[in-house]
Amino acid sequence: MTAEEQTLVIRPRRAMWMAGACALVLVAAFTTVGVLLRSSNTGAIFQTSDQVAMIGIGLLLGAGAMLFTTARVRADAEGIEVRNVLLTRRFSWDEVLSVSFPDGASWARLELPEDEYYSVLAVQAVDRERAVEAVRALRRLHKAATSR
Repeated sequence: MTAEEQTLVIRPRRAMWMAGACALVLVAAFTTVGVLLRSSNTGAIFQTSDQVAMIGIGLLLGAGAMLFTTARVRADAEGIEVRNVLLTRRFSWDEVLSVSFPDGASWARLELPEDEYYSVLAVQAVDRERAVEAVRALRRLHKAATSR
């Protein structure tokens, strides 16, 4: 097998659906408010710029919700790269003590030395069986890399 075939890529499934739906609702709600803002009977005077600003805020909030779709894990024989919402961090397997999924946790984590851990948002409890398979695959890669 080539190195590319041995690379494991994991993404959350349900979080992507939920973030997309949330972004769509936010954009639709702020667009509706922006369009209807002019005809409000509150006594305040709204300009076209206020309407555009409301739609812009909706687009920004929708884009913010879509940031939760960027979570990803890319693991291979050398190590694991974890991209959470904004940051990407790479660990060699020698730095990782274990891959765990504590009871009641929302996502998996990498156990690191000195009682530290790094959350893996791409492996989420709501994905059920996919999360179990992902943790098992990561544990297999970790075991293979650390037993050499």
